Amino acid sequence: MDKYVIRGGKPLYGEVEISGAKNAAVAIIPASLMVDGVCRIENIPDISDTDKLLTILTHLGAKVRTINKNTVEIDCTAARRTGAPFDLMRKIRASYYLIGSMLGRFGSAKTTMPGGCNFGVRPIDQHIKGMTALGAEVNVSGGFIYADARGGRLKGAKIYLDKVSVGATINVMLAATLAEGQSIIENAAREPHIVDLANFLNSMGADIRGAGTDTIKVNGVDRLHGGSYSLIPDQIEAGTYMAAVAATGGSILVKNVIPKHLDCISAKLREMGVTVEEGDDAVLVSRTGKLKRTNIKTLPYPGFPTDMQPQISTVLCLAEGTSVVTEGVWDNRYKYVNELRKMGAQIHVDGKTAIIEGVGALTGAPVAACDLRAGAAMVIAGLCAEGVTEVEDVHYIERGYQDIVGKLRALGADIVYICEKDETPRTGAAAI
Repeated sequence: MDKYVIRGGKPLYGEVEISGAKNAAVAIIPASLMVDGVCRIENIPDISDTDKLLTILTHLGAKVRTINKNTVEIDCTAARRTGAPFDLMRKIRASYYLIGSMLGRFGSAKTTMPGGCNFGVRPIDQHIKGMTALGAEVNVSGGFIYADARGGRLKGAKIYLDKVSVGATINVMLAATLAEGQSIIENAAREPHIVDLANFLNSMGADIRGAGTDTIKVNGVDRLHGGSYSLIPDQIEAGTYMAAVAATGGSILVKNVIPKHLDCISAKLREMGVTVEEGDDAVLVSRTGKLKRTNIKTLPYPGFPTDMQPQISTVLCLAEGTSVVTEGVWDNRYKYVNELRKMGAQIHVDGKTAIIEGVGALTGAPVAACDLRAGAAMVIAGLCAEGVTEVEDVHYIERGYQDIVGKLRALGADIVYICEKDETPRTGAAAI
């Protein structure tokens, strides 16, 4: 099994360049299916999730031309509804964004239920509510989602989401883009990647207003034209490296970021005794003293992101005193706790709450990544632990982090990627 081998205890120093946002990319790539022409997408992260989505598009008849590892040109002029590789679609959560884009483009869609990381049920009731309001008939059967506009064009509608849902907000926005008339999405999610998707669609001829607020208005258009667009930087990747230096000590300049997107993360790190200095498109993160306890509750943006909960919890294992972490989004995001306990962490979980007693140090041990962000947490734990940590199931980590081994090594970390085939240690981008 492929694994990372980490010899911990080394503080991190230097600079790290943040890649394009995974959560924006996995929405914008399906959105390109609705574009009548060639769209050039820049700053796409070179990760397995984006690779899978681009492969899915090619099976649907799109022409995908790779300009470099972070830039592609996609021409969906000849795309069709049939030919989707369902075994591949089952492996990623974002495949369900094809519901909205295929409904808008073809008037019907068939996708799998969302896959990806398994840390809780991913209900799609709000997706179905939105599509139904737009005039589609939606059925879920045998692990598939079927949606049909009943032989016509979707009609604009007013949709109130019963709960704040990033996925439903994105899917309804996609479907409404080519619908007839105006759609209003109320109680919409406000995450930065939702704004990025709206900006992408608008650059291709859509008319979407209010993204980033809780009310989004979509005036349907007849077609989208080609164009160029560059993705925003990844908020969660940046936060992960910020958490890493908080755990190990040292000082790193996190480059190619939007500091405003990091406010919720920076604020908590400052409470813990970490220095965070903001620039125009970078943050300097340093930690020399002891870490302080704090309490955290994950919430929809602009609250503390659930995708940073495992990483920050790992840092809190080293803080003086008792910290309380409350998960406000997912039901089952504490699977990684058992792995941290192998390394000496003292964490008690009760439902959605984790009580973390700070320990002097973690100790290296064999651990596994049980999902994408939990995998990042295991890497952070290994970086600050005494001794050697082996992290298995690293394919989860590769879903969302471009060249994590190479980037960490450039910061002074002792980490290598061991390939299952030949047990050869590898470093840098070639390993990923």
